[in-house]
Amino acid sequence: MLELIDIHKSYEAQPLLRGISFTVAAGETVCLLGPSGSGKSTLLRIIAGLETCEQGQVCWEGEDLAVVPPHKRGFGLVFQDYALFPHLSVRENVTFGLRMQKLPAAQIDLRTTEILEMVDLTGFEDRRVTDLSGGEQQRVALARALAPNPRLLMFDEPLGALDRNLRDQLLNDLRRILHESGVPAIYVTHDQEEAFALADRLLLLHDGCIVRSGTPEQVWGDPGTLWVAKFLDAGNIVPGIIRSDHPPYQVETSAGVMELDCTGEGVRYRRGHAHLMGATVHLLVSRYGARREAHGTLSALVEDVTFHQDGFKVKLDCGLIFYFPDAPQVGEKLTLTIPRSAVKCLV
Repeated sequence: MLELIDIHKSYEAQPLLRGISFTVAAGETVCLLGPSGSGKSTLLRIIAGLETCEQGQVCWEGEDLAVVPPHKRGFGLVFQDYALFPHLSVRENVTFGLRMQKLPAAQIDLRTTEILEMVDLTGFEDRRVTDLSGGEQQRVALARALAPNPRLLMFDEPLGALDRNLRDQLLNDLRRILHESGVPAIYVTHDQEEAFALADRLLLLHDGCIVRSGTPEQVWGDPGTLWVAKFLDAGNIVPGIIRSDHPPYQVETSAGVMELDCTGEGVRYRRGHAHLMGATVHLLVSRYGARREAHGTLSALVEDVTFHQDGFKVKLDCGLIFYFPDAPQVGEKLTLTIPRSAVKCLV
């Protein structure tokens, strides 16, 4: 098991990583998700031993890896730019790590055949990697990382250079390969779709800190903070003022009064934040939570309607966006009810 304990790192005298701690369990895929410059790749390089941290520990099964050089950590890396040996064939790229382990030729051949079959490159053994497509080159890079049976796989934006269709295909294959291999993995990306598709657990980085962690379902269902909700585009974000501090908790917004059904001191108490009578808060309102009802508490005019696979996307003049199964008319006045279950309070 990998464990990071209180990792700190600065860049040009500015803090980049501030007290990062997390674990990766056997067979688990952890995705580090965050905007560019949030320290994701630097953290990966610290784990790999390519950079040092100013404070903290990187441990494997309780052993501090500070004095263990990168090539002896038993970790495999896959980069966005493939980092293949252009003068070598597919087979020679894949067998590179195996030859470094000085394995018998028969064992190398058997392992190479297994890995190329896993990444769907059987028959490509003798091709030069420079003659392959971007997706095929990335498969070779993955095969080379998997071949020596690494203790941990690390991916640094591996699909960033691919077009969308190829990326979606390789993403599905990567999920299958990680499941089949059982190798624990850390996947760094700024792409939410990739992270949600691959992760057993998500870690969101912002300003050098992990601001939210959990399964994809947990993080999407309850972003927790205003920054996470905005970054994920998780729903309508509505500022409001608390007008009652007892059930049903009522929040006055520019779009009308909304109610919350939650417990704790005041309207919401989480991570040490108490929202009390008269306080200004930010609400996260699900885009799928509105019901069209004659006696609803929210009235607004339809500004725009577009069709999406999830339904009709309706933009209202109050700034809110909702999805409905049926399309209203532009200019139509809608009366809506927002159930309490569709409203969360952000920190």
